[in-house]
Amino acid sequence: MAFPSQRVAVVGVGIMGSAIARRLLDCGHSVSVFDLDPAKVAALEVQGAQAAGTAAAAAAASDFVITSLNAAAVVERAIFGEAGIAAAPADARRLLIDMSSIDPPATRRLARSLRERTGMGFVDAPLSGGAPKALLGQLTVMAGGSADDVARARAVMDSLCANYTHMGESGAGQTTKLVNQLLCAISFQAMAEAVRLAEAGGVDAARLPAALAGGRADSQILREFGPKMAARDMTPTGRIDNMLKDLDAVQAFVQAERLQLPLAGMVTELHRSFVAAGLGGDDTVAMMRQFDGAGRG
Repeated sequence: MAFPSQRVAVVGVGIMGSAIARRLLDCGHSVSVFDLDPAKVAALEVQGAQAAGTAAAAAAASDFVITSLNAAAVVERAIFGEAGIAAAPADARRLLIDMSSIDPPATRRLARSLRERTGMGFVDAPLSGGAPKALLGQLTVMAGGSADDVARARAVMDSLCANYTHMGESGAGQTTKLVNQLLCAISFQAMAEAVRLAEAGGVDAARLPAALAGGRADSQILREFGPKMAARDMTPTGRIDNMLKDLDAVQAFVQAERLQLPLAGMVTELHRSFVAAGLGGDDTVAMMRQFDGAGRG
């Protein structure tokens, strides 16, 4: 499928950001990239991206700016820090699409400040599907922002997404991502326990997806992570400490709204224990070590 070429900057080209940039290049977009790690920029430059010396320079060369970073404070520095995105010549036609996963209040504050200072629109567009789905253009993205800005972002997002849904005003995308992360975190723990139960009963856990296909227990997590957990396959798909960051944001929301969500609290503390045991930088499958007698303090 052909996409009209757009000028896009990608600020933050780690595992996720680099996959986003590569997909945009494959779809024929003109892509400028910036990252604090020159090696990551150089790897994309070889594939046709234009290297930018600063986030401001990347933004100045683009009509759409995608940020893919791992914390609200980092996103704020990328936008408002020295030579940040907001330092590019003001252009109200330029649109920032934040594909990071950060907390909703920070998103609303950043969006408001960016518009006041530069006139730029801001769409919070956290994603589900990870780098593999990004490379295929099959991400699920939940978007927050004005209807006009969210619609305008489609010029880029249609290259990246199989499912792009406007959830509401600024911050609504990030709130929906918290829902996604809570469901995933609980499901990951349930999957780990199911694999261990199968193993204890002498069942080949790798066969669970085929056995349960079409039933109520069938799910994408079962199909993708059942065999991965059974094989203790630590190929990177998502870091445990990144999930904890999102679960902590869920807990902050729960406390502010005085909600009673007991499973949210339990799975957050489980992830906190994994990080404390030194598993924070490991793939989700490292959760299996809670049963294998390794990695737990």
